[in-house]
Amino acid sequence: MSRSVGIIANPASGKDIRRLVAHGSVFDNNEKINIIRRVLLGLDALGIEQVLAMPDISGLARQAAEKANVSFPVALLDMPLKNSAVDSTWAAAMMAEAGVGCIVTLGGDGTNRAVAKGCGYVPLVPISTGTNNAFPVMVEGTLAGLAAAVVAQRIPGVREAGIRLARRLDVYRNGELIDFALVDVVAYAERFVASGAIWDPHKIRTVVLAHPRPGTIGASAIGGYLPQAAVNGKAGMWLELGDGGKRVLAPIAPGLITELSVKSYRTLKVGEQGVITIAPSVLALDGEREIPIKPDQRIEVRLSQNGPHVVDVTAALQAAGQKGVFIRANHI
Repeated sequence: MSRSVGIIANPASGKDIRRLVAHGSVFDNNEKINIIRRVLLGLDALGIEQVLAMPDISGLARQAAEKANVSFPVALLDMPLKNSAVDSTWAAAMMAEAGVGCIVTLGGDGTNRAVAKGCGYVPLVPISTGTNNAFPVMVEGTLAGLAAAVVAQRIPGVREAGIRLARRLDVYRNGELIDFALVDVVAYAERFVASGAIWDPHKIRTVVLAHPRPGTIGASAIGGYLPQAAVNGKAGMWLELGDGGKRVLAPIAPGLITELSVKSYRTLKVGEQGVITIAPSVLALDGEREIPIKPDQRIEVRLSQNGPHVVDVTAALQAAGQKGVFIRANHI
């Protein structure tokens, strides 16, 4: 499908338990609708011919399309809804199969991880509307739409300049790849998945980071504030937490700044791996508890370069400007 873009908006992002135990603001659906509307207007300005959107129980994309008054159709995917992360995975796979040139996402780290499971080689423009936002970025919807449009049109030079390949953390159980995370893998001292979100930082035992980032909220900030984290983005990090270690002050959730004891830490290069030794426990992937660990299981985490393709909005727009994409003919 030529000159088409996908939009996946998670209506549940930014509304988990951390809004109660921390001080994060709720990203309500009206604001998400407004962001999608501005994305659509950005796409329309540069000649996108169709948008495929994930349906949801809140009707985010449908309401945004009604308000945007754009020249192209916004088609909702014909798909069953589970009201869970699997919706985003299915939608991304359907969009990739349909041949969209780019997918715009609205959500947090968990939303983008779900999309990454289905999008294949289709590049993502991840707009931050979640709780943990180390992977998506805060970007104005209008700019996100313009960037998605120039990438989707496959303009020579723009894709090369504006797209990077993200890393991921592959999780192996007894030698078998079972899942991955885009930002962090955390061993959490609980036996059950329960609410899903990590909200008690003192139960964190092991943290594996694709990128140690001081400018984020969540587990990635723990490594980001260590002196040895200045690796210029070339390595990940493996941390073990516990009594008697280096005390690190880090923002674990919005408004929740906690002092944690880091017993040991090391850099993690692409291709390197380690073993999670805390069991029984629960593995949290990108901030969500998902995988119970039993004592008889061997859990390994490996840093990989097999993450999704991600659009750098500023770089893509700059490259498009140099190609004259935004120059219009004079009217006599």
